[in-house]
Amino acid sequence: MAFAIRMGQPEMEALWQDLSMRKQAGRLGREEEKFFKKLVKVLGYLSADPRHNSLASHEISDLSRKHGIKIFQSYLENNTPGAGRIFWAYGPDKGDITVLAVEPHPEDKKRGAYERLKLSAVPLPRSKPRRHLDASCPSATTCGSGSCLTSAGDWLSQARKTTAR
Repeated sequence: MAFAIRMGQPEMEALWQDLSMRKQAGRLGREEEKFFKKLVKVLGYLSADPRHNSLASHEISDLSRKHGIKIFQSYLENNTPGAGRIFWAYGPDKGDITVLAVEPHPEDKKRGAYERLKLSAVPLPRSKPRRHLDASCPSATTCGSGSCLTSAGDWLSQARKTTAR
């Protein structure tokens, strides 16, 4: 079963939109380009199989207790100082995975490392009105159709196309 990838609101949604738009315009710096390529690869693995070996996905019980939902951590990279990690949860709809944060690996040996981690909010289920990204839309702040809100899955598909070039 392939999962639809969604971005947490507002931080991850804004980060993804910014990176993908600048990637399409060819305005990513060298380090941002490398980060974007890693992120797209990891999101592809996550969509296909959240338990993919290279992701090393595992639940972070401190975060799960704090937020009341199961929160997982997967590798964005490994064997590098401050290796990146992606934090995610299943939902809000069946078949969805929501990316809540992309951060350097918290030093979990230090007390309270996961408590300091800032996570985005899980978006509303698709059946409910959704918040607009486009402030110029005539529907003010919510939209039942989502016609002016591009989904993270659409962005991921587009990003894969642009990185394949």
